[in-house]
Amino acid sequence: MTKQAPESIIVDTYRVACDGGEGALGHPRVWLQIPEDIGYVICPYCDTKYVHRDFAGKV
Repeated sequence: MTKQAPESIIVDTYRVACDGGEGALGHPRVWLQIPEDIGYVICPYCDTKYVHRDFAGKV
């Protein structure tokens, strides 16, 4: 069985909230800060990658 690749989401802010997006089946809401020098952050719970719009297509 293969594991699906984590989702990537393009965002407009450098601070994002992630709760797994699955209601009660998600995870606790965490606030993540995207470093301005690398342009993305990965959620430690669900591996969703949040990419700032300025870095879309570059990371």
